[in-house]
Amino acid sequence: MSNLTEISNLLGDEAQSLLEHKSTTIGKEQLHLPGEDFVDRTFGSTDRSPQVLKSLHSLYHQTGRLKGTGYLSILPVDQGIEHSASASFAPNPIYFDPENIVKLAIEAGCNAVASTFDVLAACSRKYAHKIPFVVKINHNEFLTYPNTFDQIPFGSVDRAWEMGATAVGATIYFGSEQSSRQIQEVAEAFERAHELGMATILWCYLRNSDFKKDGTDYHTAADLTGQANHIGVTIGADIIKQKLATNNGGYTALKFGKTHKKVYSDLTSNHPIDLCRYQLANCYMGRRGLINSGGASGGESDLSDAVKTAVINKRAGGSGLILGRKAFQKTMDEGVKIINAVQNVYLEEKIDIA
Repeated sequence: MSNLTEISNLLGDEAQSLLEHKSTTIGKEQLHLPGEDFVDRTFGSTDRSPQVLKSLHSLYHQTGRLKGTGYLSILPVDQGIEHSASASFAPNPIYFDPENIVKLAIEAGCNAVASTFDVLAACSRKYAHKIPFVVKINHNEFLTYPNTFDQIPFGSVDRAWEMGATAVGATIYFGSEQSSRQIQEVAEAFERAHELGMATILWCYLRNSDFKKDGTDYHTAADLTGQANHIGVTIGADIIKQKLATNNGGYTALKFGKTHKKVYSDLTSNHPIDLCRYQLANCYMGRRGLINSGGASGGESDLSDAVKTAVINKRAGGSGLILGRKAFQKTMDEGVKIINAVQNVYLEEKIDIA
């Protein structure tokens, strides 16, 4: 069975809509699309130092099944802090051991592994030269009662560099009461990372209870997440991690901020590929790679859900997936199968840009 046939079967009734859609919003000819020369083509004329270019090249070219394609497959396991270790690792306790996290990334052919300071420090001498490390430098700790929602630094950029990290990652909760402080902290951290020669990845998430209105959750609205992306690349993110857009019209429904009617009439449609493309447009038309998150584990639908997200991201012009819980909350063999299925989407030449 060919990869395309298997992918089509996993998409089920949505296969035709997702695989044959032709975008009439933002034309693909306007985008800076992934390819083997992506780092040279999009970063070569910037102020990024040779050391940063070297780190970016490592992310895209050093290892994994997608190396040299311009696409990324990253395993993120920072959920031990973000969602509590028990909620994250109880489904498969082997991942309480940091080495198994790195082993999963290597076995699955990922470009990089992203995790917390001491998860990666625990095995940095053994693995930092074998697969690029992305150290997540801030987190929302989940033990304060009642729970608070704030991203705070857990360590220094310098320590990430000392353990051999290729890149640092950080989260900003755009729209939250603490977002102004987080923007400043992350901007300074990314500047320091670039000084040391590391690449930067920003988790561009929205967080505000008022972003839900009349039964609709606008935390994944294309217009709001797009603006978060635009701020993210402005403060120095080389790669943006964003949740896949599921709706639109956050600005108009919530009646705040500023937008333009053409965002909804010309630059987007209701199709998920067009919504994702608007997210990408806000990453400087793809000059900065957009990787979508894999989302929570949903049980038996994880494989098909992951493949669907990958198809939407690729056909929109995105740069890959950063998928964690759908993989590490299963046996290692099952996790590898899901990650490989996602990678097959990006390796399948017949799945083109919409």
